[in-house]
Amino acid sequence: MSLDLTGKHLIAGEWVGSDKSFRSQPLDAPGREFSAGTPDLIDRAVQAAEEAFWSYAYLSREARAAFLDTIADEIEKRGDAITEIGTEESGLPAGRLHGERGRTTGQLKQFAKHIREGAYLDRRTDPALPDRQPAPRPELKMIQRPIGPVAVFGASNFPLAFSTAGGDTAAALAAGCPVVVKGHEAHPGTGEIVAQAIHAAIKAHDLHPGVFSLVQGGSREVGEALVKHPLIKAVGFTGSLGAGRALYDLCAARPEPIPFFGELGSINPVFAMPEAVRSRGAEMGKAWVASLTMGAGQFCTNPGIVLVEDGAGADAFVSSAVEAAKAGERQAMLTDGIASAYRAGSERIAATEGITALAGEANASRHASPCLFETTAEVFEADETLAEEVFGPLGIVVRCKGLEEMERIARGLDGQLTVTIQMDDGDSDGVKALLPILERKAGRILANGFPTGVEVADAMVHGGPYPASTNFGATSVGTLAIRRFLRPVCFQNLPSSVLSEDLRS
Repeated sequence: MSLDLTGKHLIAGEWVGSDKSFRSQPLDAPGREFSAGTPDLIDRAVQAAEEAFWSYAYLSREARAAFLDTIADEIEKRGDAITEIGTEESGLPAGRLHGERGRTTGQLKQFAKHIREGAYLDRRTDPALPDRQPAPRPELKMIQRPIGPVAVFGASNFPLAFSTAGGDTAAALAAGCPVVVKGHEAHPGTGEIVAQAIHAAIKAHDLHPGVFSLVQGGSREVGEALVKHPLIKAVGFTGSLGAGRALYDLCAARPEPIPFFGELGSINPVFAMPEAVRSRGAEMGKAWVASLTMGAGQFCTNPGIVLVEDGAGADAFVSSAVEAAKAGERQAMLTDGIASAYRAGSERIAATEGITALAGEANASRHASPCLFETTAEVFEADETLAEEVFGPLGIVVRCKGLEEMERIARGLDGQLTVTIQMDDGDSDGVKALLPILERKAGRILANGFPTGVEVADAMVHGGPYPASTNFGATSVGTLAIRRFLRPVCFQNLPSSVLSEDLRS
């Protein structure tokens, strides 16, 4: 399918413009003109979403699943167009976009399968006990029900998997909630092509057009209007801590506070245990840099620090990591703003007392080189800024005197999306001591791998204690993500004739 862009917003089934515009900022091509969002467009989209809720929320599970399947099919039909505009806007290679598109459509189809099976409804029934003493018990039936229109903010680093039809949108639609997406200015063309796919699916299933709207770009005022709209009942966000915290505070300050499901990133520490480092330190160092530099380090699960016991094994780890970093190629970053922030973060760490630069230097353009640094546990613990995320291929090796220092650093960590343990059989006792600490710090703990790459599966948790995410009981990846946009409702003594099929079955 050829590239056919309107440069407009999709509002309740219509492509509409505004009197404001912005230009995209591709890596190696002229920018394109796009209509910019306004608070008025937000209001129109949200009003339509509320109207759509009354029909969409009460569709059968099969009808919603079929809709999700069709969205996936329509996205695949536009695969060539998505790759063309996606590579232009982001600088990402075609192979990365192919993979991300497959992840996006696979997630939609997995969610469709999941809601067909019905377990996500968590249906519970307590039969009536009319003869119970000292008081009878009524019949009670509980089920999960959709909460209402959901706002989704597109992510800068994932044009597909965490944007227009990504995880938050797919989860909300699976739950029965209409969605209003605020597209990210980094990839508006990609967002429009995906919105065209969703629009085609809406028409194919004769759904209310307010089920999905896309409002492109716009000022901070536009995002605030979306979050503060009284008909929005939840917000999904993937992005920086600063922006996410500002939106979270807006959600909490509303007359009716609403949940803000923000995934805000983390440094994803790696604990390299002594026996593992002694036996395969060099191999581990090379693998760490491969993970650290994947996609120019622009993943929220990027393993930004490694804690390792000082000694010969640590020396081998560092030597191998430095060699791999120096051999790596400079990579394009997604936006000028991300590249600038990476440069500032690299320069800040390089200037910190007690830090030794191992490889790389601050990027002078939108292309970035990996930067590696080294320090001691004492320095790391004394400077809390070293535990702040630098978005990009930057890593810090923290040399520890032993497991006691590792445990102490673990206790002082903020919430993380992931924690990785590199271990051999002889490290089991040390890992057992660490594990109770780490499970309070992260949503996912993995062994003998690296955290870049998040499987879309029933058991996956992509979230964690603040500031990794703003809701420790939720995940933004995997089928459990659907539950974020549902709430339990109990029906007491209602006759089956008036209940939904899901409660009667």
